[in-house]
Amino acid sequence: MEVNPNSQQPTGSNAVQNSLGNVQRPGEYLRQIRVSQIRDINDVAADLKMPLKTLQALEQDDYKSLPEATFIKGYYRAYAKYLKVDASTIIQRFDDIYQNDTGLLPNHALNNSPIKIMGKLPGSNSDRNRKWLKRSLIAIIAIAVIWGVIAAVQNWSSSKSDDTEVKPQQESEVEVLNLNNATSATGEQMVLNFSHPTSVHIVDSTGKVLASGRQSSTLTLNGNSPFQIRLDDATAVSLTLNNEQISLSPYTVNGKAEFRLSR
Repeated sequence: MEVNPNSQQPTGSNAVQNSLGNVQRPGEYLRQIRVSQIRDINDVAADLKMPLKTLQALEQDDYKSLPEATFIKGYYRAYAKYLKVDASTIIQRFDDIYQNDTGLLPNHALNNSPIKIMGKLPGSNSDRNRKWLKRSLIAIIAIAVIWGVIAAVQNWSSSKSDDTEVKPQQESEVEVLNLNNATSATGEQMVLNFSHPTSVHIVDSTGKVLASGRQSSTLTLNGNSPFQIRLDDATAVSLTLNNEQISLSPYTVNGKAEFRLSR
């Protein structure tokens, strides 16, 4: 049987008190309730998802080994609910003895809580204003940089498109894979027609890469559905699966399409 050095051992009776005594400490009271319910402390710690050392310190009223008072009260409430006892008297008793044990007020955690910075603190308005101004300037600079990068990428893409259009007869850069006779006989046929060059990446259900790279002319693929398809410019592509036209608009976001396609 577990013995707590802080506990007051019963005299003349082994009956567990059904209410918190006038001088009894909260942790000791909960420990006695647990023992009376024949609950192993390891099982309780697992059920409450609480570290065993924390539960032991709680039962021993060892507040210096525990977090701030706010958390200790939360532990007490959870433990009391688990043992089906009233937590209000336990919390009240804790408030009475916590300052004597630690030299701190039972509500000191609220005064030091980082959540309070969201409230109105005397003399903090100017600090908050400076912080918000600094954050706003950083956000504006970041947006300007992002727009600059986007403009540069668009200009680069336009120049690449112009170079491609000058040489419409150039050989396709796309790599088409796994077009063997067995796949053609048993799989589905997908046809992609291009109005202007764009990059594609297509993988079938077996994990085979059917196509990967930049393409500007008709592309005929055979494989097993579902297909994982990525198109850098969906507006450039007209797609059919087994001679059925597939609309790409439901899968297109900001001009790009990435989706799974099956029969």
